[in-house]
Amino acid sequence: TAQVGALTTKQIGALTSDQIAALETADLGSLTTSAVKALSTAQIEALTTDQIAGLTTSNIASLTSAQVSGLGTDDIVALQTNQISSFSTSAVAALSTTQLNALESADLQKLSSTQIASLTTSQIAGLSTGQIAALSTAQVGALTTKQIGALTSDQIAALTT
Repeated sequence: TAQVGALTTKQIGALTSDQIAALETADLGSLTTSAVKALSTAQIEALTTDQIAGLTTSNIASLTSAQVSGLGTDDIVALQTNQISSFSTSAVAALSTTQLNALESADLQKLSSTQIASLTTSQIAGLSTGQIAALSTAQVGALTTKQIGALTSDQIAALTT
């Protein structure tokens, strides 16, 4: 773990996808946020679900939009609520509707109002009625007028008083 943590961003960037995938889950957790940010999309895609789930919240927070787009649905499901809420607003905006639909309501509830406001109208329209119903009052209040306009009739009906 200490040896992997000592690798520089250039060294990490030079690793092949197969080499990245060969790292132990605990080793990945020792990477600096700079090293994680240096991983290519192909390297991120090569990581196993366990490796993704083993990243620290700081490492998750450092993921770029392109890296988040490279995460599989299984990877998203494997993340803990605190990891999901550590995504940057640009990372949240980069989530596909499939990735967002994979989030449990508890995970969605932990997104900040700023993160919710960063969602595109397509992402909002792709949320299930259960996910819409699970949004907090603050999260609903953070929705932009464009986001509200993108809600389906069923989604509007799912909002509670």
